[in-house]
Amino acid sequence: MDVGLKRELEEKVRAGERLTREDGIALYESDDLAWLGGLAHEVRTRKNGDVVHFNVNRHLNMTNVCTASCAYCSFQRKPGEKDAYTMRIEEAVKLAKAMEGENLTELHIVNGLHPNLPWRYYPRSLRELKAALPNVSLKAFTATEIHHFETISGLSASEILDELIDAGLESLTGGGAEIFDWEVRQHIVDHRTHWEDWSRIHRLAHEKGLKTPCTMLYGHIEEPRHRVDHVLRLRELQDETGGFQVFIPLRYQHDFVDMKDGKVRNRLQARTQMATGAEALKTFAVSRLLFDNVPHVKVFWVMHGVQTAQLALQHGADDMDGSVVEYKITHDADNYGTPNKLTREDLLDLIRDAGFRPVERNTRYEIIREYDGPDPARRESPQPMRV
Repeated sequence: MDVGLKRELEEKVRAGERLTREDGIALYESDDLAWLGGLAHEVRTRKNGDVVHFNVNRHLNMTNVCTASCAYCSFQRKPGEKDAYTMRIEEAVKLAKAMEGENLTELHIVNGLHPNLPWRYYPRSLRELKAALPNVSLKAFTATEIHHFETISGLSASEILDELIDAGLESLTGGGAEIFDWEVRQHIVDHRTHWEDWSRIHRLAHEKGLKTPCTMLYGHIEEPRHRVDHVLRLRELQDETGGFQVFIPLRYQHDFVDMKDGKVRNRLQARTQMATGAEALKTFAVSRLLFDNVPHVKVFWVMHGVQTAQLALQHGADDMDGSVVEYKITHDADNYGTPNKLTREDLLDLIRDAGFRPVERNTRYEIIREYDGPDPARRESPQPMRV
């Protein structure tokens, strides 16, 4: 990158000026990851100090039966396939109760787009889960699922959200976003929820007082300009509603562990490579710099591997997503034994080892408990990067 442009971008960031589309593309073109990471770290430190947020959550996928066959997805099954499953609500409640230990604060629920389950299954499942786990927040359903519920129920998204909120819904999940630009989206998505409906549903959720996450699936066939466009669409919606609490870059995965029946459902992996660690860190840094009106950037360690997740905390991220058990949609992010569970103590150790102070939060980013940071008496103990 030209020295003058680099200085200009630094000045804009430090003055709190909003970066443009052209600025975002220029940042992606920079090969100076240390400079880029340091600039993003300045912003994350200005917003969140030396804190890394985390929560203790569990993931629950009540069905993997799905009408869609998205090119990147290994989770979906068609009715009648060997590994297809759909839980009775009583089964889901029993499984959720078994996850309750360790002072669980959040249940994260995402499902396939089941062609035959009735609409009433979904509010009833939330109601019974909330009755069984009254102190656990229910973060449930993508905008794609809400759009699907409109089709099977005949209700509007507004009516659907009202009923789900009454049943205990506290937040939507951020999924279904992938990459919004149609140039890419038409090749990777096999459902009908695109930017117009995704944004409409999150806008409605925000109007009803819900705070939601937003995501981006990167590292497949998209180009940096598509990532910039994606973030700027979300930034504009955030200007309007203020309802996004956190942005989560999700690294696209090859199908390492889900081919037990011999089928390769992930049709993208034959034509693309997964993002490298350096590309992942660049994506976190540029996202933090562009998305100036969202308070948090989260690294989902299951999709990035533990070590890259720790490095992301020095490249703009200030949240490390929780202690997942049996995350079925993707796992083994680096194909080198990434665990499928981290306990609260594991997370505390990882955050301190990266040089930060852990803070446990709930779904709404309210602080539950603050912990001590790295021990300053230990010479080998890392300390937060000073800004």
